[in-house]
Amino acid sequence: MITLTLKISEQLGQELERASRRAKLSKSELARRALSRYMAQSGEPEPFVSALDQAGDLVGCFKGGPKDLASNPKHLADFGKV
Repeated sequence: MITLTLKISEQLGQELERASRRAKLSKSELARRALSRYMAQSGEPEPFVSALDQAGDLVGCFKGGPKDLASNPKHLADFGKV
């Protein structure tokens, strides 16, 4: 194993001590587990998924309706009103 020395605040040290006692683990083991979890979740960022990608199977599935729904302002006259 490699030894790593780091400086932490007094408050973080106290929190680590309490968590160590609660979990009945050494502070080193608790820190190793926390670091392992952090490294596992901070890998490659999630790829961007557009709304079209998520709902692509719904696009074009509706038959009928006005052909100019997205571009004609008269269709939005009552939009958002209760």
